[in-house]
Amino acid sequence: MDAQSRGRSDDIDPADQWVRNPQTGEYELRLNRKPRQPAGAWPQDASARPAAPGTRSDPADAKAEAPAGDRPVPGQRGRRAAKPRGESGTAKPRGGSGTAQSRGESRTAEAAGPGRRKRKKAGGKKKALLWTGGVMGFVLVAAGVGAYLVYDRLNGNIDSIDIGDAAKGGSLKDGPINVLLLGTDKRTGKGNESYGDRANSTGHADTTLLLHVSEDRTNATVLSIPRDLKVDIPDCPTKQPDGTEKVIPGKLDTRFNESLGVAGRDPGCTIRTVEAMSGIPANHFMMADFNAVKDLTTAMDGVEVCLDKPIKDKDSKLDLDQGEHTVQGEQALAFVRNRHGLGNESDLDRIKMQQQFVASMIRKMKTEVLGSPTRMFDLADAATKALTVDQRIGDIPKLTGLAKELGKVDIKNMTFTTVPVKDNPAERVPATVVLDETKAPQVFSMIQNDVSFTEVEKKEKKEKAAARSKQAKLLVGPRAEAADVRVDVYNGSGVQGAAQKTLDWLQNTENVLKSSNKSNAPEKLAKTTLVYGPNQADQARRLADLMGLPATALKPTAEDAPEMRPMSLTLGADFKGAGVPITGPGKAPKDIQRVEADKKICAQ
Repeated sequence: MDAQSRGRSDDIDPADQWVRNPQTGEYELRLNRKPRQPAGAWPQDASARPAAPGTRSDPADAKAEAPAGDRPVPGQRGRRAAKPRGESGTAKPRGGSGTAQSRGESRTAEAAGPGRRKRKKAGGKKKALLWTGGVMGFVLVAAGVGAYLVYDRLNGNIDSIDIGDAAKGGSLKDGPINVLLLGTDKRTGKGNESYGDRANSTGHADTTLLLHVSEDRTNATVLSIPRDLKVDIPDCPTKQPDGTEKVIPGKLDTRFNESLGVAGRDPGCTIRTVEAMSGIPANHFMMADFNAVKDLTTAMDGVEVCLDKPIKDKDSKLDLDQGEHTVQGEQALAFVRNRHGLGNESDLDRIKMQQQFVASMIRKMKTEVLGSPTRMFDLADAATKALTVDQRIGDIPKLTGLAKELGKVDIKNMTFTTVPVKDNPAERVPATVVLDETKAPQVFSMIQNDVSFTEVEKKEKKEKAAARSKQAKLLVGPRAEAADVRVDVYNGSGVQGAAQKTLDWLQNTENVLKSSNKSNAPEKLAKTTLVYGPNQADQARRLADLMGLPATALKPTAEDAPEMRPMSLTLGADFKGAGVPITGPGKAPKDIQRVEADKKICAQ
C-alpha cells in the first residue's frame, strides 16, 4: 500500500496527524482539507481541524487557499510553521490551546507513533466487536477511530444491498441490537480457487453468526449457526436489479447454508430463515467473503492461535504443530476453513476453532491495534472493502453509530456460543444436524429476553424498575398444589399444535391434570396471558412457576371466578415450546458450548 493510500497527505505520516481536541480531550485525525465550521469551535488553523464527514475538497484547492505559513514545512512531518500575528509577532492563543507554535510542537510530541510520547490509551468506549470465520466488521475500527477518518475513501469502499423489510432496522441507540453476520464461501479473488463454492457463484451462508447486544450495553452474545443444520426456508421477497420484487419459493427440511445464494436468495432470505427458526429478528446484516479473512489478518499483522494438538490438512495445506502460532493471509484462511484436519472432520468443531480465532482477534485489537493510527487505517480500509451491508447502515456515519453502541460492551461480557443441535435421526450416517428440541429453545429464549450468558450487573431505569416491582407483587403469596390447578389452554401463538403439546407437558410432567385443550384462540397474541379471578391467585402463581410466566402475563379480573371454573391460559407469539420458560432462563444451561472473548484457550 502506498503512502497516499495509508492516509498520508503531503508527506505527512498518519501518526503525525492525530491531534487533541481541547474541547473533548479526545485525539482525532487531522485531515488535509478546509471544512466549513463555526469560528471558535477549533483553532483557526484550518489544517489542524478534522474534516466533517461528507465534506469534499480538492487538496490542491486547499493549498492554494491556505497562507504559506499554514502549509506543511518539508522535513517537519506535519508541523505547521507559526505565522506571526500582531505587532509583537507572537502567535495569539486560540481556544485556550496555546500559541500556534506550541500547538505544532505538542502535536508532534503527543501524536502516537514510533519514537513519540504515547497517546492517551483507548478507554472502555473504544472496545468493539469482531466477527467470525476470520471476517471482521468495520464497526470495530470505527469505534476506535471516530468519524473523522478519511471519510470519502472509506465510504466509497462499502457495498450495500436493498433487502426490503427483511431487516427490522430501528434505532441504534435504544433497545437491544441484533446483527446477522455472514461469511460466504464465494471464492472469487486470487488464490481462492481451492476453497469454497464453484466459480462465479454468489456463495452460500458458510459461516453465520447472530450478534446480540443487550439493551443496556453491558453484554453481547455471538450465536453460531451450523451450515449443515436442517431448517425450513420460508418464501422470500427479493429485490431485483431492475427494482422489481420477486418471491423466491421456500424449501422445507434443507441445509441452512442454502438460505443464501441458492435460487437467487439474498441475505434477506437468510435473515427470514433465522427468524423463522429462532423467533429472533435481525436489525441489520453484514457480509464478507474469503478475501476479507486474508486482508484483515494481514492488516493487523496476524492473529495468535493456540492448538491443543497438531493439525495437518492436505486440502487446505494447513500444517501447524501443537502450541502457539501467529497466522495471517492465506494461512489464516486455511485455519478458519480447516475441517478435514480435525479429529472427526466436523463442522461443529470448526465452529469452535473459528470462535476461538475471533476471540483472539478481539483481544489483539483491544491491546495493540487501537493504539496505532496507521494500523487502524489499514484495517479500516481493508474491512470496508470487504463488507456488504444492508442499506440502512450503508455509509460511514451509520456504521460509526453502530460501532459506538457495540463499543460500550466490555470484552469480558462477550460470549460466543453455538445453536444446540444433535445428529439428524433420519440419516443412517449423519451428515446433517437438527435442533436440540430442549436446549435450543432455551438459548433462543435467552436472546429474545435479553438474558446475558455471563454474570453482569444490569442497568435499569428507575421508572421501569418501579413498574416491574408493582407487577411482580402478583407473584407474591401462597401457591396451590399442581393437582389443584384448573386451566383451559388456548393457542394464540400461531404455532400449530402448541396448545396440545403444552397440555401433554402439564399433565404428564407437572401433574396438572385438571387442564384441557380449547384449541385456537379467537386471535393471535404477541404475549402469553393468564386470566384468573382473585380467588384463583394461588393457582395462577403455581402455574406461573411451572411455565416460567412473567408477572406481566398475569391478568387478574375484578371479581372472583365461579367455583370450579378454570383459569384461561392463552399462548402468545412468545411461546417457545412446552416446558420452556416464557421469560427465558435466568442464566445459560451449564452444558451449553461457549467461548468467552477475554479467555485465552487452546483449540482442541
